[in-house]
Parts: sequence; C-alpha cells; structure tokens
Amino acid sequence: MKQKYRNPLVTVDIIIEIDDGIVLIKRANPPYGWALPGGFVDYRETLESSAVREAKEETSLDIKLKEQFHSYSEPDRDPRHHTVTTVYIAKGIGIPKPADDAKKVGVFTKSSLPEPIVFDHKKIIDDYFRYTEGELRTNIFLL
Repeated sequence: MKQKYRNPLVTVDIIIEIDDGIVLIKRANPPYGWALPGGFVDYRETLESSAVREAKEETSLDIKLKEQFHSYSEPDRDPRHHTVTTVYIAKGIGIPKPADDAKKVGVFTKSSLPEPIVFDHKKIIDDYFRYTEGELRTNIFLL
C-alpha cells in the first residue's frame, strides 16, 4: 500500500508600513475579517517575489521589502488547512486600494486595529509592535 504524504502549504504575509500605520485588508472570502495582505507562494516563485506580488494584488501598493520578520507554523493557524507563513516587513509606496480578494483596505495603528482579525494575524501584529518597540528580538522569541 502506497503511503500518501501531506505537507503544509507555504504562504507569505506582509506587514506594510505606510503613513505611520500598517495596512490590513478586509477579506472578501472566508474566513471573513481583517488580515495582513498575503497568500500562497506559487510554484517556482521565491518567498520575496511572492510577497511583492501578493502585496500588489491585494492592496495595489508597490512595496520595498525591509526585512524578513518571522515564520509562523502552528498547524491550526489557518482554519482551512495547515499553512506555514513567512512574514515580511515592507515599506508601502502609493495609495492603498482594495483589489483581488480584498473587499476593503485600511491603514491602522496599534491603538486603532479593527476587529475581527482572522487567522493568527493578531498575534503576528502584536509581535510586530513588540518588535518595533524593542521588546522582542525576532531570532529568539520561539520559547
């Protein structure tokens, strides 16, 4: 009997900094709510090129990647299937406009975050703000 292997799907999410806030999209598809721009990495695509493509597709923004932030791999982070995401921090260039599967787009600060935020993106955003405030180093916060 041949064994069937199941592997997690590879995704990217992007924390786009613009106008003293970060860009979030309101999803047009389930699960509904606000999320970081991002999506699945296409076959023969690098993580970085996927991040640039997904940001443009969902927010109409060009971005300049600043750094790779962290990877998140909890098996239940996405209710649809097991995904592993690599998160990038980027500078947004242009005016955000919803596109692709984004119903709305907004720029939010730590004190103005919308609800609900889907997937594990609230944790990612909280980690990002802790990082920018100097409370977190991304290479050591696994434990």
